[in-house]
Amino acid sequence: MVRIRLRRVGAKKQPSYRVVVADSESPRDGRFIETIGFYNPRTDPPTVEIKAERALHWLQHGAQPSDAVARMLQNLGIMDKLARLKAGADMETLLAELAEEKAAAEKRIAEQKAALEKAAAEAEEASR
Repeated sequence: MVRIRLRRVGAKKQPSYRVVVADSESPRDGRFIETIGFYNPRTDPPTVEIKAERALHWLQHGAQPSDAVARMLQNLGIMDKLARLKAGADMETLLAELAEEKAAAEKRIAEQKAALEKAAAEAEEASR
């Protein structure tokens, strides 16, 4: 059976992960078929980047995600798109929607970072 799972990379006590498609009998960090993304839990917030088109391709062809990857796919909206794809929706439309959602999320994160930096600068100035 083919699984979509995490493959640990990075130095000792500094983990980061690649999201890979691999045979279920391969070792965790062993042979894999394709790398479709990455996950870095050490950033704030954790960084998750998965190629939606490739993930949908493999899910359509029967790949089973691990529990952690399934949560990531759900949070990114890819599992919802898979359900719509199985119901007969067009792949290009779904990928365009995912790109729009990603752009909106990145904009929201940039705004939050700017607000935090502004608050920190105001707090520093008030403490002087």
